[in-house]
Amino acid sequence: MITEENVKDCFASAVKDEEKGKKHKGLLFTKPNVEESKSYIAKAKENLGFCEIYKQMGADYKIPEEWFYALYYCALAILAKFGVESRSQRCTALFLRHVREKGIIEYDREFIDRITVHKEKEKESDVDEREKARYGSWMKSEEVRQKYDQMMNLCRKAIAQCEEIVFSDKPIKVPEELLKLE
Repeated sequence: MITEENVKDCFASAVKDEEKGKKHKGLLFTKPNVEESKSYIAKAKENLGFCEIYKQMGADYKIPEEWFYALYYCALAILAKFGVESRSQRCTALFLRHVREKGIIEYDREFIDRITVHKEKEKESDVDEREKARYGSWMKSEEVRQKYDQMMNLCRKAIAQCEEIVFSDKPIKVPEELLKLE
């Protein structure tokens, strides 16, 4: 169960790391940056282009990583719009889930679930699929080919929803409760 405290912990641990002169592994407040958001969206779209190239080359093992990063770059684009920097996949997903549940953004839960890092062995997400593909010995995969169109469409839908959030005139702000770190 994700709680507000989990998200607050991501901010608090990042501040502590920064104070110690370490690279943080959490979330930090920055200034909202739509230009950065646009760059992340461009990267997400470029990742889908790489999928086409890898498919033509028969390099199936590269495709799950591109799908994952297309979704992850959408997440980072949304965080940049809020003025939040992330150096943690786990914290990125926690923040998105929190602002989604608060009704601040409309972003499909599935997109967040797919980038969520699970500690439990029995739970898997696209993070695990990316790691299996990257570190496994296989090069071609019938499973990747079978879900290719579905995943490309899912990534395109995530990009479209991300663009709606980033390019919306509706101001979005970090929830007050996250601004008050104890």
